Amino acid sequence: MEGVTGADFRRIALSFANTAEGSHFGNADFRVGGKIFATLSLEREGFGVLLLNPEQQAGMVQDEPEIFSPVPGGWGRKGSARVCLAKVTPDILEAALQTAWRLKSAGSDKKAISKGGTDDRLLSSVARRPRRK
Repeated sequence: MEGVTGADFRRIALSFANTAEGSHFGNADFRVGGKIFATLSLEREGFGVLLLNPEQQAGMVQDEPEIFSPVPGGWGRKGSARVCLAKVTPDILEAALQTAWRLKSAGSDKKAISKGGTDDRLLSSVARRPRRK
């Protein structure tokens, strides 16, 4: 498996429209419309963090348990997920970041936020593709 670096995570996160890099407790975060959708707060431990809803988190963990796991504690219970940088491929990371970005860019559209919409299916289709060697 090819894996990515924190720099790759940053580059992919910043590739989405209207995304800005900020800082949250001294760690890089990525925002759309002022809302954080991802952070590198666990980069030292080898993880990026995605701010998802619980259903999206559960789907990612179920599809790729070697790559995704709940953030320990309360943030994880609310849906935040760790992504193992050493194990994730760029295409799976891009789909996962896009899911988090869409969730936060949906703003007040409660139906889109609660349902997860096509975002979960997008990740699942990418995750099930044969891996490149």
